[in-house]
Amino acid sequence: MSKRAYFGTDGIRGEANRHPMTAEVALRVGMAAGKMFQSNDERRHLVVIGKDTRLSGYMIEPALVAGFTSVGMDVRLFGPLPTPGVAMMTRSLRADLGVMISASHNAFSDNGIKLFGPDGYKLSDEKELEIEALMDEGLQQNLATPSALGRVQRIDDSQARYVEIAKATFPRRLNLSGMRIVIDCANGASYKVAPAALYELGAEVIPIGIAPNGFNINQECGSTHPAAMHKAVKEYRADIGIALDGDADRLVICDEKGQVVDGDQIMALIAADWAGRGKLRGGGIVATVMSNLGLERFLHARGLTLDRTQVGDRYVMARMRQADFNVGGEQSGHLILSDFSTTGDGLLAALQVLAVLKESDKPMSALARQFEPVPQKLENVRFAGGKPLESDAVKAVLADAEQRLNGTGRIVVRASGTEPLIRIMAEADDEKLVNQVIKEIAGAVKKAAA
Repeated sequence: MSKRAYFGTDGIRGEANRHPMTAEVALRVGMAAGKMFQSNDERRHLVVIGKDTRLSGYMIEPALVAGFTSVGMDVRLFGPLPTPGVAMMTRSLRADLGVMISASHNAFSDNGIKLFGPDGYKLSDEKELEIEALMDEGLQQNLATPSALGRVQRIDDSQARYVEIAKATFPRRLNLSGMRIVIDCANGASYKVAPAALYELGAEVIPIGIAPNGFNINQECGSTHPAAMHKAVKEYRADIGIALDGDADRLVICDEKGQVVDGDQIMALIAADWAGRGKLRGGGIVATVMSNLGLERFLHARGLTLDRTQVGDRYVMARMRQADFNVGGEQSGHLILSDFSTTGDGLLAALQVLAVLKESDKPMSALARQFEPVPQKLENVRFAGGKPLESDAVKAVLADAEQRLNGTGRIVVRASGTEPLIRIMAEADDEKLVNQVIKEIAGAVKKAAA
């Protein structure tokens, strides 16, 4: 595959107002994607755009609108809406393209552009490369005539529509009455919809992270900072805490004692429940190379498989579609339930956990630890340039580490798709060995990156 100039593992992402996250690039994306997703028929072509609560959304959104309308595409603007909501609405409004403006769990200073096809799925690598090629060509040739320019309209009920779709995924035989739930919306895209959905299903809701000001998205709150959720659960003696990230496509949970539950444990809980009800398809679940070995063992003990992909929820989704799985996700809390959604959805995954909790009549602490995780350690090494993983010294250290683990564990070393980091993960039953191996690999990578 040729080198990608703009798109990373999850759309285009970077520091706002610095290349590639500039108004100019957004304009080019709108023009190129708008051109690519228009067929030759006479009908009006439509793109829908949602965003999270970052200040820079006010810069990126109008630039995209200008790009799309200049090539003759009509635009519908949702305002703040979770990423999965944009994917859903792309399909339900029969749009040709969906766009989400968000940098997910990153700080407010970053932003990003994610694109969804008319089927609500993230675009393939090939489609993104086609858009990149168009972005760097003479876009002036594609401009619409004055009478064929696109029209723009705000959709005021997009949040209410998403709430109804989310509620419909909760089992009809159940409701959430009698449950006290903390929901941390990370001052992000779900700040209105998530508390509303839980309240309308009958819960007593304690919402936090619902006062976005353009700067505080993911700041000491949300799924990347579960301490805020933990504190609120203890303070209000809640039955469960749910923390979403800035664009609400991932979650972490904590039980009534404040113990944090990661994506691997949530996948185990849902998979076991769905398998027991005959709802689980594919004979198991799809997760990435980063998911814990304990999850794999848990599933195997139940006659289920763990199908691993490279990191990135789009690769998880691609494998799910290819082999007809309906549960997949990442340890970080991106959970995809394809019966309901075409991409990760933190609220929908939380509702499935709440359904198991309600039905079990047990406290969340009794369900939180589905399996004993194998000792796992992650370390990130920042690098300025070059390709440290291609160094002979790094390769030699990795080969030696693999030999020492000798089938009792795993090592994953990869370059991040969104930041200049080398991510190192090791896991094995022997924790001391894991720490030693990580230290040696990180040392070799740092030396090679110097």
